[in-house]
Amino acid sequence: MQRRNALTAGMVTLVTFVAFEAVAVTAAMPTVAQALDGVALYGFAFGGPFATGIVATVAAGTWCDRRGPARPTLTGVVLFSLGLLLAGLAPDIWTLIAGRLVQGFGGGLITVALYVVVGRAYPAAEHPKVFSALSAAWVLPAVVGPAVAGLIVEHLGWRWVFLLIAVATLPVAAVIQPHLRRIAGGAGTTAANTRVLWAVGVAAGVVLLHWGGQRHGLDALLLVGGGLLVVAACGPRLLPAGTFTGRRGLPSVILVRGFAGAAFMQADVFIPLLLTRERGLTPSLAGLTLTAGALLWSAGSWIQARQGQRFSPAVRLRAGLTSIALGVLSAVALVAPAVPVAAVVIGWCIAGFGMGLASPTVSALVLQLSPPDEQGVNSSALSVADSLLTTVVLAVGGSVFAALVTAGPVAYLAAFLIALLPAVAGALLAGRVTVRATPAPAAAPPRGAAVPG
Repeated sequence: MQRRNALTAGMVTLVTFVAFEAVAVTAAMPTVAQALDGVALYGFAFGGPFATGIVATVAAGTWCDRRGPARPTLTGVVLFSLGLLLAGLAPDIWTLIAGRLVQGFGGGLITVALYVVVGRAYPAAEHPKVFSALSAAWVLPAVVGPAVAGLIVEHLGWRWVFLLIAVATLPVAAVIQPHLRRIAGGAGTTAANTRVLWAVGVAAGVVLLHWGGQRHGLDALLLVGGGLLVVAACGPRLLPAGTFTGRRGLPSVILVRGFAGAAFMQADVFIPLLLTRERGLTPSLAGLTLTAGALLWSAGSWIQARQGQRFSPAVRLRAGLTSIALGVLSAVALVAPAVPVAAVVIGWCIAGFGMGLASPTVSALVLQLSPPDEQGVNSSALSVADSLLTTVVLAVGGSVFAALVTAGPVAYLAAFLIALLPAVAGALLAGRVTVRATPAPAAAPPRGAAVPG
């Protein structure tokens, strides 16, 4: 028990730094984009890491199943930190994006490895509580992350937002490595190389989408159309059969998580940009919206772990996705200058609460529906779906935003409406996440027994 407590503490610390990066960089990115003259590439700065994360999560699933999670975790932390260093020292927007791509690959390794750690180091009854603890690791970054990031941007410069996190993350991996080495690998699967190639194809398709968003006319249509075709051809091969058709059970669980993440992230990255560029808020004040959403994410996670078990997973997921949709609608309303900023703060609290309900519920369901020797692959599929749908939505939303950026509020309206679509789709799909029990066939009567007429 003491060993598991120490492992939990180490994982929570690691997730805390990863969470701080997500919250702080999201709060700082509007300033970064303007400083490096990269507003048109704003969506790519977020979507790019998700694309490389897809490749990492596919590779990490089989790697963890075969060799255990120790090496994937250490490699992920090193790449995560190197990417942050590159971004923090970037002289231009393209170098910063390159750093973000490396960081995203490292983050993909970390995410899958920690899922496997939970599945193999803890009994099934503790999975909801451990996942809730990992979600609760967002509390401290949520409270101080946006404000600290804003103060760093305003007084030290935006580069230190990346550099400080890079330096702080590496020691955590050294602390938890001895615990991770005790977790053995398994048989794994045999299709690792092929799956990685499909993941590379998805990443290439995402790059085409973002590239097309920077072009105009026929070039833009060809690049965006080609990117969508590549993603549509490669993406389904990385996920369980029936994921994109919403097959009942594990495929629908994975798809719902992808919809939730895509809707939340698409709105989450454009809200601070709207607040700083159109409403004149400082980075620290704009980041308070992210603080509110992340705090309520942790609150929703805490409640679902202690009280939510009284409700079915389908009910919890439908409530979560509906809450995210309501939060996105508050961002849509904020486009109108007459709507006060307080409206989106309240709305994003509702959206964060919805993510707190949905995310741990999905994580526990994936482990529940997976045989032990497939937990790595299915955890990888969960991360892939999340990253795939998020990066596609960010690519499409970022391309539309770049095309309409000179039109002012219309660009933000389009970006938020694109976020609303997956939230609504996920709420409608939530009822298919559990497998209906089939009644056992009646036992045949003993030979010679009388059969009722």
